[in-house]
Amino acid sequence: MRTFRAPRGTRDLLPGEAARFLRFAEIARGLTDRYGYRPIETPLFEQAAVFERGIGEVTDVVEKELFRIVPRTEDGESWALRPEPTAGIARAYVQHGLRTWPQPVRLTTTGPMFRYDRPQAGRYRQFWQFDVEAIGDAGPAIDAEIIELGLRFYAEVGVKGAEVLLNSIGDPACRPAYLDALVAYYRDHAASLPPTERDRLERNPLRLLDSKDPAMAAINAAAPRIVDHLCQACAEHLAGLRAHLDALGVGYRLEPGLVRGLDYYTRTAIEFYVAGREGQQQALGGGGRYDGLIELLGGQPTPGIGFGLGLDRVALVLDEQAEGDPSGAEADAAGGPPDAPDAVVVSADPADTVGRLRTATELRAAGLRARADLGHRKLGRQLESAGRDGAHFAVILGDELTDGQVQLRDLKAGSQRLVGVADLPRELKRGTSQHRHGTRDSS
Repeated sequence: MRTFRAPRGTRDLLPGEAARFLRFAEIARGLTDRYGYRPIETPLFEQAAVFERGIGEVTDVVEKELFRIVPRTEDGESWALRPEPTAGIARAYVQHGLRTWPQPVRLTTTGPMFRYDRPQAGRYRQFWQFDVEAIGDAGPAIDAEIIELGLRFYAEVGVKGAEVLLNSIGDPACRPAYLDALVAYYRDHAASLPPTERDRLERNPLRLLDSKDPAMAAINAAAPRIVDHLCQACAEHLAGLRAHLDALGVGYRLEPGLVRGLDYYTRTAIEFYVAGREGQQQALGGGGRYDGLIELLGGQPTPGIGFGLGLDRVALVLDEQAEGDPSGAEADAAGGPPDAPDAVVVSADPADTVGRLRTATELRAAGLRARADLGHRKLGRQLESAGRDGAHFAVILGDELTDGQVQLRDLKAGSQRLVGVADLPRELKRGTSQHRHGTRDSS
């Protein structure tokens, strides 16, 4: 019989990896809560026009990577799965009149995005992204807050050495003159442009600056720099951002060739990265300012800035930094996975599923992670299963239960002792805390 596999470019997050991604999301939520960012959830799909108008019709994302939903009828509305969250959040800002809220409106979301991209390490057609948006503030201080928040997220999930690249890509007042200079430069070098890049020269010349084609490296190194063509307002904004980052002690590197792949960006462009195994620069996520996006989607002119950080990339980097041991970076001090049960309830009587289920239920009510082994297996097999599950303790129900006691086995240390049923929750909480902090019970 035919079997099925996940679609190409996607993957199943099995329990250990799913728990890891939930941990990333929990860290993101706790962090953004401290910064005053409020959660928002938008649909996984939008009218395709939201992305076409907001992201830009001649971008790679819209032209090549958008997952479009086939209408059921010829005159049906055109929909698309979201390739990124900013356009949908901007649409929600306009639709629900968030302009009437105190500005800036700080919003955050974490969830799956979809792009018809070429699958490779850390890049999937369905990928998880942590997103932050601040809408309604044009000043450079909020840009600095966003950048510092992103770096703090990487630190809190355990990524070592995350840094930020910074650039300004101007605004409608100064970018046209720069684009004229850029196009003139590339036309002078047209004979040296790879065939795959010549189309961009006419359609979206700014994207030539971040070409990954090795043949473009020398050409781009000598290309006009947008920072040399900024108007006074954009130059002052960049200087203000740098001053705020310096005041926060946030390091950054100016990268004149940094542009973003979406047309809605203005002024600030940012990219987070880390050095890979071979010393190469490995992108983690990025974002920037989009002062014209709200107006493009039918709202009043409203500034905004945000970022999107790929959680699949975070997982990949953590694995690499743990030297190929996926559990090494996140295991607790005793070597257990982060979602391991505090206790598994087992029984000397294979038929006593009622006792095991009742005890586990009581432990859960006390705030513990508890699993009941409900199989009709011998005690040894139950204990073996609990150990393989990474549990910290096994609660063994036996003859002692008639005296109000159970055997408590420390599956990490291999020790075992009698504990009163009434004292069991307290003893388990103390024991699991000692495991997680790398200490041992001296009693």
